[in-house]
Amino acid sequence: MNDITFWVLFNAFVLLLLGLDLFVFHRKSHEVKIKEALLWSLFWICLSLGFNVFIYYWKGPAPALEFLTAYLIEKSLSVDNLFVFILIFNFFKVPLMYQHKILFWGIIGALVLRATFILVGVALIAKFHFIIYILGAFLVITGIRMAFSHGDEEIHPENNPLIKWVSKHMRITKTAVGGNFFTKQNGKLYATPLFLVLIMVESTDVVFAADSIPAILAISKDPFIVYTSNVFALLGLRALYFALAGIMQLFHYLHYGLSAILVFIGVKLLLSDIVEVDMRYALVVVGAILAISVIASLLFPKKEEEQPQPPVHQ
Repeated sequence: MNDITFWVLFNAFVLLLLGLDLFVFHRKSHEVKIKEALLWSLFWICLSLGFNVFIYYWKGPAPALEFLTAYLIEKSLSVDNLFVFILIFNFFKVPLMYQHKILFWGIIGALVLRATFILVGVALIAKFHFIIYILGAFLVITGIRMAFSHGDEEIHPENNPLIKWVSKHMRITKTAVGGNFFTKQNGKLYATPLFLVLIMVESTDVVFAADSIPAILAISKDPFIVYTSNVFALLGLRALYFALAGIMQLFHYLHYGLSAILVFIGVKLLLSDIVEVDMRYALVVVGAILAISVIASLLFPKKEEEQPQPPVHQ
């Protein structure tokens, strides 16, 4: 089978998984408990590692190592992004029973967005080699800015351009209507506040992608490796959110670990024409930074009053 066939089969497989998730396992909106979330997280991680084994036998050890490194980086950056989801859901007071649905459709949009970014990015790098230096510098600057940001900025939906446009051009109900994004009242179509939350989640993913896609492109130039590692990290994002939502405040040093990873990958990209870093060493460095940041967070916990609030229960 050629690469095109694998692209088609992989996307069909992903659509099948998403269909089963939405229409079978989560057909009815309900509050996802920690035990259920942990089991789903384990399922997605095992599925990702199983696909990594498939990559090993299909493309060889080097692409398999690239996939694993890219998956680990994307997964790690996703954990940091979950803090933003908590802020958004708390601001809009979204009940836990509806959060899974919003994250599901948010990830659908993210998959389309990431695929576009990846294909364009790979094409540009292949045609214009100097872009790798721009991406490297961008990652270094982003990593430094992340290290000096507090990570607890408030959410201001009223400043979001998409929220402004929707609020101006669409009728919006005051309350959520049975977990729907749209509803009809007196024969007229209305958007619900949950639709505004979905817009916030989708628009913030644009910012997330601006950080993660360049980092993954620094690991591999194979669009299939970059795309599939992103997809598997995103597919497990919802389960990871519900599994870690109540304890994410414990990992307050992860923020600095992720900034160090972005700087490391950026420098690796900037020096790629001079020094070629073996992917095995890159994976060890990324894993070590993550381990140190998590262990430091547990050994030196944050004061209780400084911790972000957990998701709302309504």
